[in-house]
Formats: sequence, structure tokens, C-alpha cells
Amino acid sequence: MKFIETDISGVVVIELEKHEDERGWFARAWCREEFTARGLRTDLVECNLSYNEKRGTLRGMHFQVAPHAEAKLVRCVAGATHDVALDLRPESPSHGKSIGVELSADNGRALFLPEGIAHGFQTLMDHSTLFYQMSSAYSPEAAAGVRWDDSAFGIEWPLPDPIVSARDQSFPDFTV
Repeated sequence: MKFIETDISGVVVIELEKHEDERGWFARAWCREEFTARGLRTDLVECNLSYNEKRGTLRGMHFQVAPHAEAKLVRCVAGATHDVALDLRPESPSHGKSIGVELSADNGRALFLPEGIAHGFQTLMDHSTLFYQMSSAYSPEAAAGVRWDDSAFGIEWPLPDPIVSARDQSFPDFTV
């Protein structure tokens, strides 16, 4: 695996190192020792799938608050998505900043997000599926979010007229 630091501390893009031959390829997608060596959380306790029927579906920006704050390792296993990490950690030098990364079944990239980072994505293809590994189990009372189009962040989404749930539309404006 190749670990690529981003402009947001702790948010890392992970690229597969494929070993190819005439049959196809093999790549390691997870290694506790390699993650630990880079200071990334390895106590992943839950895995989730998110299937998205239509191109343009937008989900986010989601996170869980303490004591159920979670780190996430996100990978697109079918189709393609534009994934966004938004730094909501008040003490962080990149507080309020976001990055966008294309994850796809073809490129095999994953995105690691530490606690305090909100996550969202927009599908670039019909029938896109994300696979999540989480450091904390889902806790409805800790589920939170900020609006995907909040002007405080200026996140640029690749496709116009996204398909967004009523819940994600209803997140309040961000306040410090």
C-alpha cells in the first residue's frame, strides 16, 4: 500500500500496490502493522456498505460526536465517487478546510479519516457502492452532520443538481 498525506492532518489517501500478471492482480487492502507504523487507528470494529442507485447521489457531511467519535477507512468497490473530508477539529490548523478525492473500483484508492473529520461523497456513476471500516459502532444519538452546501466551507461538488436526502438538507448552518 502507498500512503499519501493530504493537506488535512491525519487524512490519508491509500493507493493499492498491485501485483499483476496474465490472470489479473492482487493487492493488500489492509495491514494493521502498516497503519500502526503511520499512527493511524487500527481498532476497526464495524464495516458498512453504502449502495447508491443513481449518479449524482450526494451523502454527507456526516460524523459522530464524542464519546462515539469515529475514524473511517472508506473505499469504493463499485462505480466511482467524489469523496470529501472536512476538518471540524477546532484545534486543527486546517479547521474548516476540505479535500476531495476520487475513489473508484478501477483506481482502488481508499481514504482514511480520523476522528473529527466529517465525510461526504457524490456518486459519479450509477450503481456505486462504498465499503466503510469504522473505529466505533454506529450510535444514533451521536450521529451528526453539517450541510453539504454550507457556505462556511465552500465545498465544490463535481455534479450539479445532486440527489440529497431530507436529513442531509436539514443540517444546520455551521457555527464555531
